[in-house]
Amino acid sequence: MKKTFLGNTALVLLRGDITQQATDAIVNAANSGLLGGGGVDGAIHRAGGPEILKECRAIRAARGECPAGQAVITRGGRLKARYVIHAVGPVWRGGGNNEDDLLANAYRNSLDLALENGLTSISFPAISTGAYDFPVARASRIAFETVRAFVEKNPQVKEVRFVVFSEHAYEVYATLLAQPIVT
Repeated sequence: MKKTFLGNTALVLLRGDITQQATDAIVNAANSGLLGGGGVDGAIHRAGGPEILKECRAIRAARGECPAGQAVITRGGRLKARYVIHAVGPVWRGGGNNEDDLLANAYRNSLDLALENGLTSISFPAISTGAYDFPVARASRIAFETVRAFVEKNPQVKEVRFVVFSEHAYEVYATLLAQPIVT
């Protein structure tokens, strides 16, 4: 685990299972259908139980699919986190299809939902870096820059965790976290 502070906000990096995080919310790297899937999405739905899927179905019935860059929130079901924020990241198509902006929006919209719901701690996976093939180094830079800009303006967020699964992702994120934070 590595930790640094930006003002009063702790930025934490750890390698592990996002479903085990006891933050106010965990972020699901969801697909646009919101009905579960593989990777992080499937793990969250399995660990959280059927209540999460039931709420996702209701959101989908009311609003349709959730496009890339957007996010919705449900309760956490059986998870330690009280809420799950389902953020849809972009599929990597070579970088010329607005992928960077869509990924930044997925992080920003997740943080907006956290604030709107009075949450002060949130755990993020490495959105879009699994099945969606977004390059880890590029995605981690976007994640850190987006989170940093957000918490500078919103100090009520007290902790942001980056919970990654692979050793490679951990090393890439750790390099970024070790760099001086320039505001």
